[in-house]
Amino acid sequence: MQSVTVLGGGSWATALVKILSNNAPHIQWWMRNQEAVDFIHQYRHNPGYLSDVEIDLQKVRPGSGLEEALAASDLIVLAVPAAFLNTTLKGLTPASFEGKTVFSAIKGIVPEHNLIVGDFMHRIFGVPYEKVGVITGPCHAEEVALEKLSYLTVACPDADTSAGMAELLTCRYIRTVVSDDIFGTEYAAVLKNIMAIASGICHGAGYGDNFQAVLISNAIREIKRFVDAVYPMNRDINDSAYLGDLLVTAYSQFSRNRTFGSMIGKGYSVKSAQMEMNMIAEGYYAVACVHEINKKLGLHLPICQAVYHILYEKISARLEMKLLTEQLS
Repeated sequence: MQSVTVLGGGSWATALVKILSNNAPHIQWWMRNQEAVDFIHQYRHNPGYLSDVEIDLQKVRPGSGLEEALAASDLIVLAVPAAFLNTTLKGLTPASFEGKTVFSAIKGIVPEHNLIVGDFMHRIFGVPYEKVGVITGPCHAEEVALEKLSYLTVACPDADTSAGMAELLTCRYIRTVVSDDIFGTEYAAVLKNIMAIASGICHGAGYGDNFQAVLISNAIREIKRFVDAVYPMNRDINDSAYLGDLLVTAYSQFSRNRTFGSMIGKGYSVKSAQMEMNMIAEGYYAVACVHEINKKLGLHLPICQAVYHILYEKISARLEMKLLTEQLS
């Protein structure tokens, strides 16, 4: 079994550390906050996220030294919000990742570069695509903490690499599926957050379950149009990495994107919703990036466009949703 380095201190990073603790012999866990590191060393719990999860300090070594964490293993898992990834890795060079395999567990686009994480790591740090992987859902960190049965999709162009990571993640409450669609799974993970914001806006604005069903059935078709355009290949959009991840993010009580959208639908401003949540809704940043990407693609993305209008052009959520209802079928 391989040792692993996990970068990130939030709920999903904590959940991944818990999962990996079942199989990996050693986990170097980097987080920015030294106070959180000290707390975990003393009390075996992350004070800010999933605080009920007990950290196995015989296997897990928390620390705030980034270069030390990267040097500790050849298998790196990124679980930092996409909006902060560029800042987190600032000052590092391609040499920092030379010979390493990098899996992204981030469901967002790096805003400064308008790139999904796999592309960002390849173009900025020279990580070969065959050493880039994606870990996606459907899976919420809160249910991992409760050890409720969940499924993860592990994607990598190299079959042995994806199988090895899948083996590290598989345990009593985690099942894994492997894929070679690193671009489609990662873009789908980005887009489903935008769709979940739309779902939350509709909920907050008073739309019922009947309309939600129409919205989400249109959403998966919109995701398919996008991923087929950016990376055409033979894929089944109904697989759990695409449709399943969309459903859980659009409907779950644990979905921060849906929660964020619901607050917007109820009349909160973007800033006030973000302050009250005190967590990152990746879809907020992603919708602006997708809007820019689609200027070149020219795809029909009415749901993404509606969310963009509401969040960035400050169009009334109720008015924009009413206009959206006329475009769906």
